[in-house]
Amino acid sequence: MTQEVMNTIDSIQVSLNAGGMNTINIILAFVMYGVALGIKPHIFVEVFRKPKSVLLGMLCQMVLLPAFTCLLAVILTGWISPMMGLGMILVAACPGGNISNFMSSLAKANIELSVSLTAISTALAVILTPFNFWLWGSIYLSSAAVTAEIPTLVIPLWDVFKTIFILLGVPLVLGILTSHFLPKVAEALKKPLQWLSIVIFVAMVVLSFSSNIDAFLVSVKYIFIVVFIHNFLALAIGFTVGTIGKVPFRDRRTLTIETGIQNSGLGLALMLGTTLFAGFPPHGGMLVITAWWGIWHIISGLTVATIFNYSKHA
Repeated sequence: MTQEVMNTIDSIQVSLNAGGMNTINIILAFVMYGVALGIKPHIFVEVFRKPKSVLLGMLCQMVLLPAFTCLLAVILTGWISPMMGLGMILVAACPGGNISNFMSSLAKANIELSVSLTAISTALAVILTPFNFWLWGSIYLSSAAVTAEIPTLVIPLWDVFKTIFILLGVPLVLGILTSHFLPKVAEALKKPLQWLSIVIFVAMVVLSFSSNIDAFLVSVKYIFIVVFIHNFLALAIGFTVGTIGKVPFRDRRTLTIETGIQNSGLGLALMLGTTLFAGFPPHGGMLVITAWWGIWHIISGLTVATIFNYSKHA
């Protein structure tokens, strides 16, 4: 990728007024509430009864994926802009996507494990998303090649934490309480809100690029390659760890899908609906990587689920 193309990607900007940002925050909080409706307190009890696959899944999502993403971004230095690298790390720091449960059912995987991992990663995201983004983002930016370009960039750990707590923590608690005390209401709302989350994400992507369509068309083939490699890495981490851990093949399918599908909508909302990254240099690279990830992981997830579905393994 040439420097000119990288500059074109980073020049993509989306400007929202306070009302627009508040609207996106409210919508995301509503979507997070929908995700939490599928989380029941007994799920966390089951973790302690059969912990191996769950612990391996947590290792994949919360430790290995951010770490290997940072390594991949460093390897790609010179081919991607620092903002694109940070976009990759932001996606890796987000919790598992709520459509992963649907993908697991298509793949004939362990759905209970899928729900458990989504629930745990979503609950811990209040702390781990800002921490992982700060930790691995700082490590990435500390490399000589990156700091030469962005010497003053500081990732706002506390601001990211506060924002995620509001956007994720509060809706999560309300969703779990609804699931526990009003199970019929939770069941009725769960499916519609899952589909709504996909529609909202697509709308956010359209909003992101509607005024930057020329820049996006110039850069999309490069973004496709980067996201393809990154997503393949995530899927490979899940399957490899499950294989090394010698868990049942149904659990390996789940680990693969859960690690390969991330809630990039959260990352996109952090950029569109807040001012957290206002002090960053032009960061269209983060925006484009995060937005395209959300589209691509649906395609890759369906592909992997279909392959697993026709697999001869039990």
